Amino acid sequence: MGILQDISSNLQIGKAKIVKTLVQQALDEGLSAQEILSDGLLDGMNKVGEQFKNNEIFVPEVLIAARAMSMGTAVLKPHLASEGVQSRGKIVIGTVQGDLHDIGKNLVKMMIEGKGIEVIDLGTDVPAEKFVQTAIENQCQVICLSALLTTTMGVMADVVAEAEKAGIRDKVKIMIGGAPVTDAYCQQIHADAYTPDAASAADKVAEYCAA
Repeated sequence: MGILQDISSNLQIGKAKIVKTLVQQALDEGLSAQEILSDGLLDGMNKVGEQFKNNEIFVPEVLIAARAMSMGTAVLKPHLASEGVQSRGKIVIGTVQGDLHDIGKNLVKMMIEGKGIEVIDLGTDVPAEKFVQTAIENQCQVICLSALLTTTMGVMADVVAEAEKAGIRDKVKIMIGGAPVTDAYCQQIHADAYTPDAASAADKVAEYCAA
C-alpha cells in the first residue's frame, strides 16, 4: 500500500515529476491502473478538495496539485484504456456567452477531473445551444455553467430553456456557479443546483454522475 500513499501525498503537495515517476513505478510493480488511479491519484485529489473547501489551502496549491494529477493520469491513460476502465461519468462545462472569465471554471474542471469524471470544456463565451448540443452528442449527465458578470447570468436561463426545448431536461442536470450567482437565482431559472465553490461543485457533480 506504501507506493499508493506516496502518490497521494506527493500529489497533495504538487510534486508533479515525483508523482509521474511513482505512477510508472507502481505500474512496473504490477499494480493495476485502476488501483493507482483510485487509491493514489484520486485519493490525493479528494484530500486536496477537502482542504480547499475548509480554507486550509488556496487556489495556487490546488492548481499545482491538479498539474501533478494530470501528469500522473497521462502515464496511466493507455493502461486504463487497455484495462477497459470506464470514467465515472461525463459532463460539459463552460462560461456562458458574453463572459470571458475562466479561472473559476478551470478550477471547477480540475476538481471534477480529480473525481475521475470526464470533462468536455467548451471554454468561454459559449452560446446556450452549444451546451445543449454538446450534452446530447456526448451523452453528458451534467451541464455546468459559469458566469462572473450579472449581465451574462441570463444565458443560464436560456440553457435551461434550450434543454427543455431539446427534450433532454429530464436526462441532464444543470448546475450553475460564479460570483454573482445565488441559490435563489438557481431556483428562479429552474436549474438543478448552485454551488458556492469548486470543491462543492465537484462533489455535486460526482453525486449526480453516480445516481
